[in-house]
Amino acid sequence: EAQLDRFLVQIDVPYPDRATERDILIATTGEAEDEATQVFGAGELLDAQRLLRRMPVGDSVVETILDLVRAFRPDGEDVSSKVRDTVAWGPGPRAAQALMLAVRARALLQGRLAPSAEDVFDMAHPVLIHRMALNFAARARGDSLRDLISETATQLTGAKAAA
Repeated sequence: EAQLDRFLVQIDVPYPDRATERDILIATTGEAEDEATQVFGAGELLDAQRLLRRMPVGDSVVETILDLVRAFRPDGEDVSSKVRDTVAWGPGPRAAQALMLAVRARALLQGRLAPSAEDVFDMAHPVLIHRMALNFAARARGDSLRDLISETATQLTGAKAAA
């Protein structure tokens, strides 16, 4: 669990379609080799990281992050019975930290100066999916973390809208 928690996000890359795979095959097995080109240097990367960490985050977004992360801890106080019955271990404090950085980055990449609750829910899967595990009974039933995250995020979104 600790090793998995060291990655900021999990990005699942599906198999390419046939035409794309053909292009990859031709481009990577010939005599000519493509060269990587630098997008920006180390200093620019560090500047971008500093900018990201200075980006303001509203209290409502902070609370949404905490609500979402804490909703998946099976021994938590206000956890749904579904989470309690399906999750073996939930996301720790690093998940909240990762989600905070990921929502800032998403907002910045979209040209916004502050993240929103929508950013939190959009980044929930890639940030949380490798930071928790289903118990044996849930796996045996065919439950999935992806579905659980979607369902719980939807419930939280509805609860926040009603409040």
